[in-house]
Amino acid sequence: MTADLNRRQALVAAIAAAAAPSAFAASPASGTAAAKASLDRLFGKRLAGAALTLKSGAGQPWYSVTGKGGQVAIAGDSPVALVRGAYAYLRQAGLAHVSWEGDRVAQGGVLPAVATGKVETPFRHRAYLNTCTYGYTTPWWGWKRWTREIDWMAAHGVDMPLAMEGQEYVWRALWREFGLSEAELADYFSGPAFTPWHRMGNIEGYRAPLPTNWIDKKKTLQTQILGRMRSLGMTPILPAFGGYVPKAFAQKNPKARIYRMRPWEGFHETYWLDPADPLFARIAGRFLALYTQTYGTGTYYLADSFNEMLPPINADGADARDAAYGDGTANTAATKTKVEVDPALKAQRLAAYGKAIYDSIRQARPDAVWVMQGWLFGADSHFWDPAAISAYLSRVPDDKLMILDIGNDRYPAVWKNAKAFGGKPWIYGYVHNYGGSNPVYGDLDYYRQDIPGIAANPDKGKLAGFGMFPEGLHNNSIVYEAVYDLAWGAGQDSTAAWLSTYARSRYGETTPQLDAAMGLLVQGAYSTRYWSPRWWKSKAGAYLFFKRPTAGVADFPAHPGDRAKLDAAVRALTAQADAYADQPLFVLDLVDATRHLASLEIDDQLQIAVAAYRAGDVAAGDRARARIEALALRIDALLGVQPETLATWIDDAKAYGDTPADAAAYVANAKAQVTVWGGEGNLNDYASKAWQGLYRDFYLPRWSRFLDALKAAGTGAFDEAAVTKDGIAWERAWVAADSVYRREPPADPVAGVRGLIARLDQAH
Repeated sequence: MTADLNRRQALVAAIAAAAAPSAFAASPASGTAAAKASLDRLFGKRLAGAALTLKSGAGQPWYSVTGKGGQVAIAGDSPVALVRGAYAYLRQAGLAHVSWEGDRVAQGGVLPAVATGKVETPFRHRAYLNTCTYGYTTPWWGWKRWTREIDWMAAHGVDMPLAMEGQEYVWRALWREFGLSEAELADYFSGPAFTPWHRMGNIEGYRAPLPTNWIDKKKTLQTQILGRMRSLGMTPILPAFGGYVPKAFAQKNPKARIYRMRPWEGFHETYWLDPADPLFARIAGRFLALYTQTYGTGTYYLADSFNEMLPPINADGADARDAAYGDGTANTAATKTKVEVDPALKAQRLAAYGKAIYDSIRQARPDAVWVMQGWLFGADSHFWDPAAISAYLSRVPDDKLMILDIGNDRYPAVWKNAKAFGGKPWIYGYVHNYGGSNPVYGDLDYYRQDIPGIAANPDKGKLAGFGMFPEGLHNNSIVYEAVYDLAWGAGQDSTAAWLSTYARSRYGETTPQLDAAMGLLVQGAYSTRYWSPRWWKSKAGAYLFFKRPTAGVADFPAHPGDRAKLDAAVRALTAQADAYADQPLFVLDLVDATRHLASLEIDDQLQIAVAAYRAGDVAAGDRARARIEALALRIDALLGVQPETLATWIDDAKAYGDTPADAAAYVANAKAQVTVWGGEGNLNDYASKAWQGLYRDFYLPRWSRFLDALKAAGTGAFDEAAVTKDGIAWERAWVAADSVYRREPPADPVAGVRGLIARLDQAH
């Protein structure tokens, strides 16, 4: 590119920055109007007469709610605080509940008297979302669904969401300017359900092309999203350039310092531009100029350069290309290649990388804060020792870098090993949900100790907030209700007291019997910090039943949680079901707990069936198989009560298409993501789902095929490699098949639960 072009681009960027909409600073009138509109969408007329007052000032974020005689006044330091205060008040009174599965709002009656005083959160920011959420959950969302999610954020007090939609519109414009043809762009972008890993440099061109209509629709959507977030006083985290460039760009710039990175999880390699190369700053600056022109200015910009990819240290970059990295539970030690690097050179290179990435953002947005996810520090701890972390952060000004320490449910020692990230602001939180997969788990008692504990820890350094960073949504709502309560200093008295309030708000009322049942559910399922079975011997999947079949199931470990307490909880909840059968959220939760219990039993029966066939006991193997089939089909029928099923996922994908070809591509994306995922590594079934349609039409037939082969082999030689190869071909054919799925709600879900419990009793 010529110097004249660079000067023209700089001028355009300056004009765009001056003309673009700026990040929102809530005026009292606009802020209260935005909060009122959110409350109206969430609660209808329930708080129509509430007086809302914005009062800015120094100190921690806060709200207060006062009222008597049915008149309520809510004050706070931001529109988000107003919505949070209103929701906390209604929920505490048992009048409303907001969740992904649906809402309950009691419209009648006089509003109760209240005087909360000033409720402050110890966390300046409450963050939300994960880069991966934009693949596992939101690819087919439109403005209506995003409106709902932003209101959910406000009700839970979130002020710092990751806002990753719409960036392909800017990347397309950028790479066009840097000489890529339309054909090269078509080969470059990955499909809609896989954009997060494309953005982070893990993959390129997977399930390409990315339709132009999708890019354009997401551009319009991101404009709406940012407008709504800013109107509520949120500070969204926006994307920036992390260094990954298209292969076609690398080929067109052979003299640039571009490294061929490792093939991530069996995909082909990607390409990373050294920040020391002058092209890096030019690309980064131009991206932010175009982004600002399109979406307005921001403060926080996310650039993740090494998500499960390690920085090149040696001159030839072989250390980044030849070793296997990533979440240590996903890769066995045997797959890792040890590559030696000089410690002094490592520190020098990492410091230079960190400074250059920050500088590339600062040149376009001088007041910006570089944001990075800290997942890599735990997942790749063999590389990112404390010295490496310190070096990488060392040359960035303390107030210009924020670390999202997202993985404390999986890697709780990262912030301590990093000495609170050496004086940089950071946000503490949990991923909790991996892959959008949905086993029933969480750890309410742990959160109750951990979240206030980190806020009070004298070694916390510049802790700037708390966040939840789920890779997927729409499950285990109780976890998110609990943690954001704790982030606002609420619900700390006892788990039992909090549960009683939760049940009253979610189901309309509670009783001592229901409170006891909920307590058993917490002991049985919600006392598990991390769902360890999701990785087992490099096999992904929430349950054994969801994993690609293998004859080695005897080594599958016991499930986390207390099965006996879970069983007791399911029976205790079922005993209350007649009284709550008209409460959809109770029915949903009952079904979810029961299918979880039954799924654990399926795993046990799989182990029995495999062992029996290998021992030549065909009768025992057949009995276990009959139990597996009966349980799986009953679970599948019950799961039609859930709002999300295989059919709805596919239908949403199809509906997002503007042409038959686009719709077909989206459906293939959707089916692949929840099953085979992609690559030749360990990602199949990573995004497994306990959904109607998958139990009956994917997991059950896949295991049935495998068990047929095992039965036929008897005690003789079993060629598992050949059977697995055949199974993979079946999986791919399933993804490609133009099958029609329909959500089929059960006529009587409570009766279905009782029937499933009876079937469980027969298994024993």
